[in-house]
Amino acid sequence: MTTADSRFVQVDGLSRSFPGERGGEALTVFEQVNFAIARGEFICVIGHSGCGKSTILNILAGLDQPSQGVALMEGREIAGPSLDHGVIFQNHSLLPWQSTLQNVSFAVAARHRDWSRAQILAHSRQYLDLVGLNGVEDRRPSQLSGGMRQRVGIARAFAIEPKLLLMDEPFGALDALTRGTIQDELVRICQQTTQTAFMITHDVDEAMLLADKILLMTNGPKARIAEIVEVSLPRPRSRSTVIFEPNYYPIRNHLVDFLVSRSKTFRDQPPTGYDPRHPPQVRPQADGSAAPQHPATSGAPHDP
Repeated sequence: MTTADSRFVQVDGLSRSFPGERGGEALTVFEQVNFAIARGEFICVIGHSGCGKSTILNILAGLDQPSQGVALMEGREIAGPSLDHGVIFQNHSLLPWQSTLQNVSFAVAARHRDWSRAQILAHSRQYLDLVGLNGVEDRRPSQLSGGMRQRVGIARAFAIEPKLLLMDEPFGALDALTRGTIQDELVRICQQTTQTAFMITHDVDEAMLLADKILLMTNGPKARIAEIVEVSLPRPRSRSTVIFEPNYYPIRNHLVDFLVSRSKTFRDQPPTGYDPRHPPQVRPQADGSAAPQHPATSGAPHDP
């Protein structure tokens, strides 16, 4: 049975086109994009550059509008920016003249206009502590490492307690060690808060560590969701142990095969029975199967 929580976010028939140069043919980046996000679910989207991943995220954030279709949250159309949507971009986007604490408290004050200054600061410190930044509250962004600046951005996004957290390759510019540390922080925080999240990444292993489901986008233009892959790895997950799960490499091989081979041909030669309104949902298994395979509607949230 479909419930409000299973379709906390609903995307129906989403398309985005841009005018052609000098009156030429319009460019349709993606079309007929359909998926749902359950409350508390973590969704990752993977696809080659040009398939419209960031544009979909911007529509969910209310920063762009679709050419066709609709994006709903809690049954209401997403028509503009809102503090119900927390966004973490590749660039940390911190205010350089503000301290670490001020960068977070600025957002908290906008969210909770009736709070006292003491409440705002206490709440902001709580989330800085959550990302391991206790003790650097008075430092400005220029005095922080790249990884620490990104943590401030994560703390700020979580501190406004958004209904939907949106992340556009937030760790792409970080070195491998820092990236891994922050991934672990994100896993821990999402488990603590049961945060609903939508994240763009090019990193297959990152998607498998974080996501409940992974949306696979065909190549653009006119990109679509080819499949929705269920990540059947038990939670809690850690980078050091998840690779020993029996389904880890079947899922990883399925994702890599799509990115290397099938994403290039899927758009022009979709398999028999493919319907973009109901993209197939698959669960790669250690026995070599990809069952169950059925139209995707919704899914269970990750375990707290």
